[in-house]
Amino acid sequence: MRSRFAIRAVAAAVAAFSVLSAPALAETKVEMLNKDPESGERNVYHPAVISVPAGETVTWVATDKGHNVEFIRGAVPDGVEIFRSRINQDASFTFDQPGVYVYKCTPHYGLGMVGIVVVGGDTGNLDEVSGKSYPGKSNKRLKEMFAQLEQ
Repeated sequence: MRSRFAIRAVAAAVAAFSVLSAPALAETKVEMLNKDPESGERNVYHPAVISVPAGETVTWVATDKGHNVEFIRGAVPDGVEIFRSRINQDASFTFDQPGVYVYKCTPHYGLGMVGIVVVGGDTGNLDEVSGKSYPGKSNKRLKEMFAQLEQ
């Protein structure tokens, strides 16, 4: 009887230690802002360009209202379904497939509210996404971001 109790106690202690010592899931946060506090630019994601390992979750935080996040068709790795969040709400997406993902704020796309996630250091689809045509100020901002990635 004592040995069963001791075995259960040791098993419970090991299980508890495993839960306490398990690594936390990785998460990166990006703010959706009306105005960047550093550059003064309007309608931005901060940071605008991020690099994450495959399997990491990115959370876009609705710091300022009126924004969302939506992957741009033809500007994500092949086979990735388009993700679109609701306006005014935080949103999360786990990036399992390596490559370059370009995203936008649906209402402020033409005003240049765009961002890029590079997953797993894989820029194999960079030529494809950088060769796309983007509207208005988004085109200018993305060219600058693509130039950063090509360095």
